[in-house]
Amino acid sequence: MSDIVPGEPSSRRLPPRPESAGEARRFVRQVLGGFTEDLLEDAELLVSELVGNAVLHARTGIEVSVRLRGDRVELRVRDERPDLGPLPQQKFHQMLATGHGLAVVQRLATRFGVETGEGAKTVWAEIGPEGTPREPSDWGTAAPFRGRRHMVTLIDLPDSLFMAAHQNRRVLLRELNLAAFGGDDLGVRPKDLAVANDVNHMISAWLDAALSEHPVAETGTRSLTLPVPSDAGLSVLVLRKVIEQAEEAAREERMLARPALPAVRALRGWLFGQIAGQLAGGHPTAWTVIPRDPRPGPLEMVPWDAAQVRASRTPTVAATEESVVVTMNAAAAALLGWTPEELVGRSLLTIVPEHLRPRYTEMFSSLLITGRSHILGRSVPLPALHRDGRQIPIRLLIETQHTIDGTTMFVAHLIPRTGEKPSAVPGRRGAEEAYPAGPGVRPVLASVEEQALARGTPVVGEAMERLALIVDTGRAITDAPDLRQGLREVCRILTGRLADWCVIDLLGPNGTGERVGVVRRDRHGRPADGIESTLPPFSGSARGPLARALRGAGPLLLHTLGGEEPPGQIGSPLDARHRALFDQLGADSAVVAPLRARREVLGALTLARTAPDRPFTGADLAFVDDLAHGIAVGVDNARMYEETRGIAEQLQRSLLPVLPRLPHLRITARYVPSSATAEVGGDWYDCFVLPRGDLAVTIGDVAGHDLSAAVAMSQLRSMLRGIGVDREEPPGEVVRRLDLANHTLYREATATCVYGLVRGPVEGPWEFVHSAAGHLPPLLITEDGETRYLEDGTGLMLGTGIDMPRPVSEVRLPPRSTVLLYTDGLIERRGEGLAESMARLRHHSADLARRPLDVFCDELLIGLGADGADDIAMLALRPIPPAY
Repeated sequence: MSDIVPGEPSSRRLPPRPESAGEARRFVRQVLGGFTEDLLEDAELLVSELVGNAVLHARTGIEVSVRLRGDRVELRVRDERPDLGPLPQQKFHQMLATGHGLAVVQRLATRFGVETGEGAKTVWAEIGPEGTPREPSDWGTAAPFRGRRHMVTLIDLPDSLFMAAHQNRRVLLRELNLAAFGGDDLGVRPKDLAVANDVNHMISAWLDAALSEHPVAETGTRSLTLPVPSDAGLSVLVLRKVIEQAEEAAREERMLARPALPAVRALRGWLFGQIAGQLAGGHPTAWTVIPRDPRPGPLEMVPWDAAQVRASRTPTVAATEESVVVTMNAAAAALLGWTPEELVGRSLLTIVPEHLRPRYTEMFSSLLITGRSHILGRSVPLPALHRDGRQIPIRLLIETQHTIDGTTMFVAHLIPRTGEKPSAVPGRRGAEEAYPAGPGVRPVLASVEEQALARGTPVVGEAMERLALIVDTGRAITDAPDLRQGLREVCRILTGRLADWCVIDLLGPNGTGERVGVVRRDRHGRPADGIESTLPPFSGSARGPLARALRGAGPLLLHTLGGEEPPGQIGSPLDARHRALFDQLGADSAVVAPLRARREVLGALTLARTAPDRPFTGADLAFVDDLAHGIAVGVDNARMYEETRGIAEQLQRSLLPVLPRLPHLRITARYVPSSATAEVGGDWYDCFVLPRGDLAVTIGDVAGHDLSAAVAMSQLRSMLRGIGVDREEPPGEVVRRLDLANHTLYREATATCVYGLVRGPVEGPWEFVHSAAGHLPPLLITEDGETRYLEDGTGLMLGTGIDMPRPVSEVRLPPRSTVLLYTDGLIERRGEGLAESMARLRHHSADLARRPLDVFCDELLIGLGADGADDIAMLALRPIPPAY
């Protein structure tokens, strides 16, 4: 039977310690012993959550009381901290392990609330038997502000990244509190932890109140003003210190919580810095313009949207923190041989070659455990695994993006190496940060004379602005990794400085067209949903503005776009689509101009303004025509590049030799073109068996990074093969004869190379004899990790015209040792000395001495070849005893 008298409360005082939650549960069960088991369990759960929150946050004496109200039970938990109220309105990820306490109360209770009085606060909840109707209730004001306040402004707070930072901060503090209650010393002083808990609670309350007053923007960012107590600056700095200590404990795996990823950590630091700095008299700094590393890209500025991945022309795959693929685009499907439906739900390891899977797991585990990354935002050369088992050379660029509830997504761009365009990689800062948009942005256009007179500025200033705009749009196409992304960047620039909307349509073969860029003016220039698509066929019946521009007419000035189209003016589906676009834009005036280059129309540019007080005028047409011509030249160059890239790719593949297969030697090679230069260059490697059975290995580098260098490289390699096979002379003599031939036939070509022979029977012993012409010395790595450079055989580079004996080096090769030939692109870095670069190669190679040769080479590329500005060629060989 129940020990409680209807209407009379039963109470129990409890100390502020973790055991109080269990004592409260036992007290409630004892008092409500005659009720159903379901109600008892609900009451125990509710009082446990409420007491747990009081212990964690209030840290004062607690009073628990139970009262019967008819067939309902009222639970009340009183503490002595009226300044800390519940925070019920926050959004929490459903898989988060903490932060659900009040949500549980709200789901189970028929009514709930909080009462705040002088020196005390009481949180109460009422429950009834199954089927009891719920009554409207809320938690009231989360946390009252006392004393003088200072208004802190947060400019461009990104919703999704903020939520990820909030979740991480909450989890770290929860584990610190659990550790403190359990007696574990994580290096945080109890007094600092108490201050951190309080100020974190208050920051959440300030932000929660401000967020509730500002709807979510399409850009995914909001600018907020927070009423912060003027004396809270020191407490915020204490919170930052405590979180940093928790991060360090998490990185050292002394906590179960994961440390923050770099972008989340950067936002958290910015948030604390803004609050403390502005309280100390500093000025607000927008999140979008602060420097940080790794630099967030466009994907990190807006909430996660799978449509962005599907719309990208760059092969892209997105996965969760558990490495489960959630989406991929058609370009990635074509590259990897999977359909999106087949790969979604599988592990990302499915597209990782087997020998790199341990490395992949290690890198991502390290990222999640330590929060420190060597892979985010970097272009790393490595192979991807095709469905049929082939390895596809790519450059991998991984960025993070966050859902609106704070969940992290990993977005991987798979850029084929042989089809790599010299450009910036995805993730660079966009032009919209340099040219912010907004209602107060002055357009460059409208009458130049009118603007100059209105402001009293010289016309030459307007001319310079227009010239800068033409230059910037041209550079946007040149710097982009693909044409589609470049045109979107053009649209972002134009909507930031010129128009409210920008639309770019491109013509394809057979009159087909595609709408590749549609951007409206906002802080981040996000594409407009549902507008980009394939256009209807461009037929002879089309006679609307877009059709006329695609025939070469224009630029065309359009006014009074509202209302119905006069009968007979919509002559084709293309006209209807363009008319629907204007309806969707809400445009008041627009200019449609052809994209014309080399007497060919490549597409059309549409610029629209929605404000009737600043329409486009006839004075703008000449400038828009110049602007469109510059864009068209960029499009034409990009397309010509795409055409020539296929030729370059075929040439490059034809220059890469097929490695021989020998029973006693493992041979592996890698070639990675520069990420910042042309597709082909002067680096080469070769490997062939001489008639007597010795293995000839060579690597070299012709000066230059263009087609001429590639041709000279091909000729040198062919001559070296012929000279080496003809007489099978020692390496020094072969290199001398190669130099003479090169000087006779190609006087202007200079190059470096290494030519070596691996000699010895199948069962061993083996020796490596080589001569180097101005090239970096081979590196010998024993099975035990000892390394040394074979520098004795180094002489003058090829092309000097000096006929002299070439030095030769002979060294015995221990079983399972590795000889590495390489070009300077693997090790050299701007601003770094050669000795330091070579020491780094020795260190990495020693760590990989026992790894399979494929792994050895790929790991060197991952560790040393990321974001390389030069070509990289590598040739590695390893003698293996027959019994091994």
